[in-house]
Amino acid sequence: MNSTKSGNKESFLNFSLKSELIKAIKELGFDYPTPIQSKVIPHLMSSEQDLIASAQTGTGKTAAFGLPLLDLTNTRDTNVQTLILCPTRELCIQITNDLLSYSKYLKNINILSVYGGVKIEKQINSLKKGPQVVVGTPGRTNDLIRRKKLFVGNIERLILDEADEMLSMGFKEDLEKIIHATPKKKQILLFSATMTPKVVGVTKKYMENSLEISVARVNRAADNVQHIFYMVKSRDRYEVVKRIADMSPDIYGIVFCRTRRETKVVANKLMNDQYNADTIHGDLSQAERDDVMKRFRNRQLQILVATDVAARGLDVEDLTHVINYNLPDDDEIYIHRSGRTGRAGKKGVSMVIIDGRDMRKLKDIERTCRISFKKKDVPNGLDICKKRLYALIDKIEKVEVNEEQIEPFLPYILEKLNWLDREKLIKHFVSAEFNRYLSYYKDSKDINVESYEKENTGRKNRNRRKFYNSKKSNRKNNRNNRNKRKRRK
Repeated sequence: MNSTKSGNKESFLNFSLKSELIKAIKELGFDYPTPIQSKVIPHLMSSEQDLIASAQTGTGKTAAFGLPLLDLTNTRDTNVQTLILCPTRELCIQITNDLLSYSKYLKNINILSVYGGVKIEKQINSLKKGPQVVVGTPGRTNDLIRRKKLFVGNIERLILDEADEMLSMGFKEDLEKIIHATPKKKQILLFSATMTPKVVGVTKKYMENSLEISVARVNRAADNVQHIFYMVKSRDRYEVVKRIADMSPDIYGIVFCRTRRETKVVANKLMNDQYNADTIHGDLSQAERDDVMKRFRNRQLQILVATDVAARGLDVEDLTHVINYNLPDDDEIYIHRSGRTGRAGKKGVSMVIIDGRDMRKLKDIERTCRISFKKKDVPNGLDICKKRLYALIDKIEKVEVNEEQIEPFLPYILEKLNWLDREKLIKHFVSAEFNRYLSYYKDSKDINVESYEKENTGRKNRNRRKFYNSKKSNRKNNRNNRNKRKRRK
């Protein structure tokens, strides 16, 4: 949520929210509402009319529905009053944490998140404590309703967050079963980045006389993000990622892949090649996902490989690189990806790896998102070796030396290395750290697509010349053989 004024002079005080909520959001640094908050909060505070809102991640919609629903919650009633559904575990946890932050000073309010990947028994026990607000993924929510552990027959509000994602992930059947378990009289709030035919179908089937609002689509990238593309053959995509990582010793980024299988392949290759990398995908348990995310946030991992769905709700600061292993299907998803870097005024880089067939799609993204991609050549082996060598030298030069701790070991070190002169000592030391790059890149090829095509064209021409020379030689040999036979006759 944006805590800056941004030309919007309206204050949260105008919405008549409880003082406890105002106190909490002021502590969080939220002074002025975003456009969607200015539209949704007063509506939810004063009306029971259904609402359809076109809004993307990052527009402040959690506070837009979260602040008024917390204000309206009857804390003396331990029945579920609001049910919030969202597509992924990460987003479910994020929404719950946000609501807990907003309700910090409210007494007797109980907010619970329910999602797959963890033991259901713990969530069943938590439901017995009477949460008034439940945030859940469709699969686990439907499972708890089916087991008669979660009762939604008296809810007053149903919120469908990122409805397009839920439907695209195949949750339509679960959503319909959940809606049928809720009372006929309730307020439905639907939030969706795109109004796909499936989303429109849900609105027509379950919502009547809805108020429709939209906020400006976030289809412009941040000015401090540089957009780069590399053009290579598809088979060389991984090699590009590897070279980018080698060229950027301090890389801290996300590699976006299209499929879950692809994330596993890329992450496994990176780990096998000794990079600090891992992946998040749907096959991991929640404990495993939490462990990966903890290591990534603590920078024990430098590279995280993920799909767009797995990265939902993932909020990490100070990313240096976003690498698009594939172009996304939706142009605007590219903005979501690239917007994860270059935050808080810092510079970031968003890189795209394409082959010739993707150029038209790249142009579409440029037009839709009003950005310009700069073509760059994939670094060659010499560039990378120079970069790593100079980074190593800088590191050695700036390393802090603890004289007291190193002193006891100096006699042995000096005795062991006294046969080496200064130049040889430097060569030995650098080689110990550097041989891996020299060995890997000594015969590396230029994988940029123009270079490949030049080489391929040259090879074809050489083969063509060989073929014609061979034919010419064969004709000459045939003539000579005929002449020899004539002479013998």
